[in-house]
Amino acid sequence: MNDSLYIAATGMHMQQKGVDTIANNLANVNTPGFKRGRVTFEDLVYRDLSGAPASLDSGSAPRLLQGSGVGLASIFKSFAAGELQKTDGPLDLAIQGDGFLEVVGADGAPAFTRGGGMMVDKDGFLASAGGLPLKPAIHIGLDAKQITIKPDGHVLVRTTDQGDALDVGRIDLVHFTDSSGLAALGANLYKTSDRSGDAIVGHPGEDGVGTLAQGFVEASNVNLVEEMVNLMVAQRAYESSVKVIQASDEMLAMSNNLRK
Repeated sequence: MNDSLYIAATGMHMQQKGVDTIANNLANVNTPGFKRGRVTFEDLVYRDLSGAPASLDSGSAPRLLQGSGVGLASIFKSFAAGELQKTDGPLDLAIQGDGFLEVVGADGAPAFTRGGGMMVDKDGFLASAGGLPLKPAIHIGLDAKQITIKPDGHVLVRTTDQGDALDVGRIDLVHFTDSSGLAALGANLYKTSDRSGDAIVGHPGEDGVGTLAQGFVEASNVNLVEEMVNLMVAQRAYESSVKVIQASDEMLAMSNNLRK
């Protein structure tokens, strides 16, 4: 088999993976809190064409090595901060700086989010927009008249028009050794992986952890211009691989027609 056919096919397949990732980024350009994905490639295993063992003799002929194409190294999230958009919603919450909110997933396992729209669930606890309660749990109550979330995470609740606001708890933030290694779950939720390491709990504004901004949501960090440029580059690379396959096919056809 002509190796160039297989090598070019790996290039087409990987460029399609890149286009898929770019398409997902562009589709979520207006999704609050969305973090863009990025694909990295790696060259595949090399084989020795000379058939000769390696030699320390500097006068011997150099080994002939040929690569086997391109493979997928990783698809990871870029957690560069998105622009903060002011909403003035009392339950809209954004994180300025490093950190994630921890919530309890539907299966009871911990999940992590960069914030966004919050809500008070049917039991009066502060929860994510999807109804997942925060950890640690913070009871707001169903009769709250005013909710104030301080930059340092303290939550103050006023239940009457004239009463004093009560401190009902403090929102913690978590961070990771390598946040780009978090595994995406959808709905702007993430879970830990071997690469990200375990969650490290901290208070907002302390030990390098970011602060909270009430009345704001974090916009997507997708850059339209950058994504469109990446799309054109991927398309041209795909076309180049197609040209290689066409040229290899024509050369094979010439070889098959030598006896005619």
